[in-house]
Amino acid sequence: MVTVRTFPQQLPSASRLTLQIAAFAPDSTAIRCLDWDRDRFDIEFELQNGTTYNSFLIQGEQTALIDTSHGKFGALYLEELAAIVDPKTIDYLVVNHTEPDHSGLIGDLLTLAPQITVVASKVAIQFLQNQIHRPFACQVVKSGDRLDLGRGHELAFISAPNLHWPDTMLTYDSGTGVLYTCDVFGLHYCDDTLYDEVPALLEADFQLYYDCLMGPNARSVLAALKRMEPFPISQIATGHGPLLRHHVTDWTGRYRTWSETQAQAEPFVAIFYAGEYGFSDRIAHALGQGLLKTATAVELVDLLDTDIPTVRELVTTAAGLVLGMPPQSAPELAPILSTILAAAHPKQAIGLFETGGGQDEPIFPLRNRFQELGLTTAFEPILIKAAPTEATDQLCEEAGTDLGQWVNRDRTQRQSQHLDSELDQALGRLSTELYILTARKGDISSAMLASWVIQASTEPPGVAIAVAKDRAIESLLHGGDTFVLNVLEEGHYQPLMKHFLKRFPPGGDRFEGIATYAAVNGSPILAEALAYLECTVTHRLEAGDHWVIYCTAQAGRVAKPDGLTAVHHRKASNHY
Repeated sequence: MVTVRTFPQQLPSASRLTLQIAAFAPDSTAIRCLDWDRDRFDIEFELQNGTTYNSFLIQGEQTALIDTSHGKFGALYLEELAAIVDPKTIDYLVVNHTEPDHSGLIGDLLTLAPQITVVASKVAIQFLQNQIHRPFACQVVKSGDRLDLGRGHELAFISAPNLHWPDTMLTYDSGTGVLYTCDVFGLHYCDDTLYDEVPALLEADFQLYYDCLMGPNARSVLAALKRMEPFPISQIATGHGPLLRHHVTDWTGRYRTWSETQAQAEPFVAIFYAGEYGFSDRIAHALGQGLLKTATAVELVDLLDTDIPTVRELVTTAAGLVLGMPPQSAPELAPILSTILAAAHPKQAIGLFETGGGQDEPIFPLRNRFQELGLTTAFEPILIKAAPTEATDQLCEEAGTDLGQWVNRDRTQRQSQHLDSELDQALGRLSTELYILTARKGDISSAMLASWVIQASTEPPGVAIAVAKDRAIESLLHGGDTFVLNVLEEGHYQPLMKHFLKRFPPGGDRFEGIATYAAVNGSPILAEALAYLECTVTHRLEAGDHWVIYCTAQAGRVAKPDGLTAVHHRKASNHY
C-alpha cells in the first residue's frame, strides 16, 4: 500500500515537500521524502526532476531503520516515522553512509530514542562521532558481518568504500532479497511511482548520476559488484529515486559496462591497507580523496579482505602504489607483502604510511626496498604517532594529490602539447589581475594565487573565481565555506606571488614567514595586500579542469586608497 502525504503548512520555502509511505516487502516499509523542486545537488550538479531521500524500516523480532533523511524533512519525517513505529522500540539504525542528505536526522532520532544502536562501517562511525558530538551506542561492521533481526531477516553487510563517499557499505536482507544501497544505483528523480516501471523515463538521470558520483570510482564500483555476486537480489532499495525491481539486471549491468569501459581507459593507483588496524582506513581514504582531485582512479584494497592473485594483478597494472604498514603481529599478511614487492616495477610511484596501530612493520626499510626496485617516491613516508586530526587528513589528501599529479604527468604534458600554439598564445594575451585566496577551516588552512577573478553580481555583492580541481585549497571551497580574497598591489606583488607559487610539501604551512591577521570569518588577511574581501561560497560550476566558484562578499577594506591592482601579462595560457 502506498500513502502520499503533503504538508504545505510546514514548508520552509515555496518548495514542495511530500512523504510517501509504502510496504514493499514482507515486514519492510519505505519512507520516501519527495523533494519535488530541488534543482541542485552537491551545489554543482543541476537537477531536472528534483530528488528523493529514501529511508526504510524492517520490523522483524527486532526493528531496524535503514538510513534517515535530509534535515529539511525533520518534523515531517519524524512525525510519520512515529506513526509507523514507536521510535523507542527501534533497536538498530543502519547507516549505509553519512552524507547529510541521509544522516541529517540521526541526531534528532537519537534524542527521541537514545536506546538505538547505530550500525555502520568504522569510517562512518568516526564521521558520525564528529557530526553528533555526543556518545551513542554503536556497532562497527565490515564485509561478511551479519545481524539477525529475527523472522528470517538476517542482514549481511557489504563493504563498498569510495562509492561516492569513503564510508559506504551496502546492506542485504536475506529474508526478502532486498539490497539497500543508499547512493549506489540511485538517481535524482522525484516521482510518486514507487518502482522503476518505465525505464525510459529514468535512463538519462540514472546515467548522469553514475557519471557524476560513481564514474570517478569505476574500479571501486567493479569491486562492489563482485562482492554483491553471492547475493540473489529481488529489489534494490536506493537512497534516491524509485526502488529498482522490474529491471534489476539491466541497471546493474549498466554499472558494470560503464565501469569496465572507464577502468580500461584510465590509470589508477592501488591503495593497500589493513582495514581493522590502527587508523589505516581513515588515512587510506584521505589519500584516495586527494587522488580523485586529479581525476586519478583509486582502488582501495583491504589486505585483510583480499587474496594473492588479486593483489598481483592490481600491482602489475597500477600506475602508482600506496601501502599502509601492516601489523607485525599478522604473519599471514607476509605473503601478500612479498607479492607486492615482487610485482612492483620501476615505472610506478610509491607512497607509504604508518597506521598508528603501534605494531607497524618498519616503514623506512620497506621504503628503501621499493627505491632499490626503481620506484619513484611520490611523497615522504607519513608517520602517524597519535590519533589523526583534520591536519592529518589535509596532509594525506595533499600527498594523494601529489601522487595523482605524478601519475598524470605524461597526460598533462600531451594535453599541453596538443593545444594549438597560436590558440595558446592568443589565450595567453587575456591579461588578468593578481590575488591571493586564503582560507582557514578548523585547524587547517591553505592559500593559492588566483588570477581568474571577476565581480559577478552587485546585489548581493558577488565574485566568481576559477579554481583548478587539483588545488589543495579546493577542499576548503565548498558550499558555506568562507575565505578571504586578498588583492595584490601593482609594484609590490612579486614577493607574495613568488612565495605562493612555490610547491609546498603535503601539509606544509603556506603562511610561514608571511605577515597575516585574522578576518572576521577566521581566514588569514595578508598584511601586504592592497585590499581584501571576506567571502562565502554559495555555488560551484564545473568548467573543464576547473571549478568556477561563485561567492558573496560580506565585508571588505582597502588598505591603500591610491594603490593600483596588480596586473599579470602572460604569453601562454597554460601557466601563470
